[in-house]
Amino acid sequence: MTYAPFTLAVGLALIAGTAAAEFPDKPVTIIVPFAAGGPSDKIARDVAEALRKPLGQTVIIENVAGAGGTIGSARVARAAPDGYTLLVHHIGLATAPALYRKLSYKTPDDFAFLGLINEAPSVLIGKPTLAATNFAELRTWISANESKVNLAHAGLGSASHLCGLMLQNAMKATMTPVPYKGTAPAMTDLMGGQIDLMCEQATNAVPQIEGNKVKVFGISSAQRLALPALAQVPTLAESGLNGFNVTVWHGMYAPSNTPPAVLEKLNTALRAALKDPELIKREEAVGLTVVNDDRLQPAQHKKFVEAEMVRWSAVIKAAGQYAD
Repeated sequence: MTYAPFTLAVGLALIAGTAAAEFPDKPVTIIVPFAAGGPSDKIARDVAEALRKPLGQTVIIENVAGAGGTIGSARVARAAPDGYTLLVHHIGLATAPALYRKLSYKTPDDFAFLGLINEAPSVLIGKPTLAATNFAELRTWISANESKVNLAHAGLGSASHLCGLMLQNAMKATMTPVPYKGTAPAMTDLMGGQIDLMCEQATNAVPQIEGNKVKVFGISSAQRLALPALAQVPTLAESGLNGFNVTVWHGMYAPSNTPPAVLEKLNTALRAALKDPELIKREEAVGLTVVNDDRLQPAQHKKFVEAEMVRWSAVIKAAGQYAD
């Protein structure tokens, strides 16, 4: 039996429409491109829990770590565009195209943008024996000792690395980078005085700040934080780095070419999840801000990420630090 092209096209459209209407009829998997137990993993698990009710399905987390998040991202870019394989990734999705010059995917083209999830600021902290007591004094000290100042980070492409690059770019200073396998060992050396400075996510640094084990010199975001230990700490922008604003944000993505009806259901579910009082409570308790603006719209989410790509590409190329 043969079918006219028009009849075949209509049949395929009806099948696709039926599949989209039934979505999801099985568990959805969120790929986290980092190891279990880290900040991104925790955020993804919290979001997965909040998504179960609006989606009406189990949401499974799968950790696919390696190469600064690019292995897991590539897995999603190549996945079937049916809405059942999603990605939760942070700022690294925007910086990878500059850090990795041979990526197997294109961030703007190979993903469907579902919405931004949250933002987290960092703090600039220093060893407890630094003579400086505020950012102005620290800036003077860095100017006088620039070639000797070392700046720790948790590896190329990490939040601490990116914040450090932006800091040096804004200050027009060049410090000696000291890479670690994570910020935990870097924090140990900072407290011990072996390292001078480090950018660290604010919530991870609170215990050390409260215990006077490190000094804090500024907040990386545009606004001050409400956390009691950091409420009186000025932003770096307030302290003289005009326009300085660095946050670690997370977003949710699907493979490109996912049917529009499926994307709409996923976006609607994500919006509902981010209004969940329990999710908001968990996020705010560790200093994260749940997104509640137009970046929850797929088009605005994509526009935001593309702007971040441009911003970070200039900083990374100026530093000449690449991951491949």
